[in-house]
Amino acid sequence: MKVRDSGMPPQNYWETLFDVPGILDAFGFGPATGDVAELGCGYGTFTLPLARRIAGTLHSVDIEPDMVALTSQRAVAAGLTNVQATVRDVLTDGFGPPEGSCDAALLFNILHAEDPVAFLQTARNVVRPGGLVAVIHWRSDVVTPRGPSLDIRPRPERISAWAQSAGLRAEGADFLLPPWHFGLKLRNP
Repeated sequence: MKVRDSGMPPQNYWETLFDVPGILDAFGFGPATGDVAELGCGYGTFTLPLARRIAGTLHSVDIEPDMVALTSQRAVAAGLTNVQATVRDVLTDGFGPPEGSCDAALLFNILHAEDPVAFLQTARNVVRPGGLVAVIHWRSDVVTPRGPSLDIRPRPERISAWAQSAGLRAEGADFLLPPWHFGLKLRNP
């Protein structure tokens, strides 16, 4: 399912909008992290740096074949052998790995979708008990250079409520990911 209001700007601009190492640090991704599922690889902005950090396989999916092809090409060029990028609709077909097999799932800038609870449930399903569902989204308390319109941009408290409906629990409060994002750590109990 293609998510509303989810167009991508040019890659060279897009990749200036995030402090990727800072975001990955905030979620605690490192050599102890096993397999991870990522929804929406896009240009590979998070895929490549995350794959360099983890011990497991990064199962990255996107609905756009061009994005998957680009991310795969970039991973090969970087010498990364632990990236499996595939074209999938996770709401129909899941992430690909067996249920409960991943240490973490990434839902970055995606929960403005029409059915955010379904995305959260799908992420919960692929994550092992105690595993992490890492969420970031564009802030709505500051002007941001990108992001969906404010009327569909979710606030942290709304995402926490959706997470509870999806069977996840929030670990601590939301946190800022300067300059334009916030993050939430959700756990599969």
